[in-house]
Amino acid sequence: MSVSHFAVLSCCRPLLVPSLSRASSLRSRICCCTTLTATSTETPTSTSVKKRVVSGVQPTGSIHLGNYLGAIKNWVALQNVYETLFFIVDLHAITLPYDTQQLSKATRSTAAIYLACGVDPSKASVFVQSHVRAHVELMWLLSSTTPIGWLNKMIQFKEKSRKAGDEEVGVALLTYPVLMASDILLYQSDFVPVGEDQKQHLELTRDLAERVNNLYGGRKWKKLRGRGGTIFKVPEPLIPPAGARIMSLTDGLSKMSKSAPSDQSRINILDPKDLIANKIKRCKTDSFPSLEFDNSERPECNNLLSIYQLVSGKTKEEVVQEIQNMNWGTFKTILTDALIDHLHPIQVRYEEIMSDSGYLDEVLAQGARNAAEIADTTLDNVYQAMGFFRRQ
Repeated sequence: MSVSHFAVLSCCRPLLVPSLSRASSLRSRICCCTTLTATSTETPTSTSVKKRVVSGVQPTGSIHLGNYLGAIKNWVALQNVYETLFFIVDLHAITLPYDTQQLSKATRSTAAIYLACGVDPSKASVFVQSHVRAHVELMWLLSSTTPIGWLNKMIQFKEKSRKAGDEEVGVALLTYPVLMASDILLYQSDFVPVGEDQKQHLELTRDLAERVNNLYGGRKWKKLRGRGGTIFKVPEPLIPPAGARIMSLTDGLSKMSKSAPSDQSRINILDPKDLIANKIKRCKTDSFPSLEFDNSERPECNNLLSIYQLVSGKTKEEVVQEIQNMNWGTFKTILTDALIDHLHPIQVRYEEIMSDSGYLDEVLAQGARNAAEIADTTLDNVYQAMGFFRRQ
């Protein structure tokens, strides 16, 4: 989800849409796209269906600037417009070897970072993925209809299994996309923002939704005293906003990542001031005499300018004016100051939240209750449509 993170827009009220066959899906991949912006001023009216946003980040490694600018910062704006659910995707974190002594701690820390960044539990439901068991139950039901050939084609599985070694790879890495599909379909999602490395997973989610709708929906479901129609919405791709792809400090062609071996490649949200300054001082630049956006031959320059624009709150045009005749040394100084000024309040709030464990526990518990209420409705429909005998 990477998804290290993913986001989903869905309507609060389930809508019936015509189902598509997998064959027609493969013949035509034409879909409707929506752009997600952090500055949206759209306000749901009484006559419109309020949309729901679902998004999450893995509690592995340190939450970094890419996670923040690409996802969490946008959530703060979205929670004022939509019904929002933000979760810590801990089940995805165990698909590769992990430290059992750190998972719980990292999960709480990630939740605290959500809140410190401005996610408001009075507006958004914040919860832990494993605390809503419907995610796993729906994954199992979806697995029964997922051809193994579909999973074997996933590029991420091939790459990660090659790195880990075939003998060390667990089944969870292969079925990871099915869990991602469960995360998305569980909330009747309308739109999903995906990065380049997740396009295949969204296509699989769409195919699974269509497959389940065709196998178990419509009149077949009606005969089982169900609602009939489609069981799942078929999600569409959502275009990420600016900032959704922050690149590495050591390689402007690679995405900033938790899994990169060098900590120098990323700015972590909780990095102290001196470490931020040192990372920016040592980050990769180029030998061009001036600074500029959007030069394909200067990926590092474009990345650093984009980061500055986002954390300073300035427009691109304002940054262009500011950097005229500026050299790398001067720019690195103002970038460092902007990063420190932007992250310091988040770090202070994080420490306050972590020191009040009762508050954090209650936020996560209430969030899980809210999410489970939505998820259970979808799960009950799937069980019914698939013909299960349900406990009375």
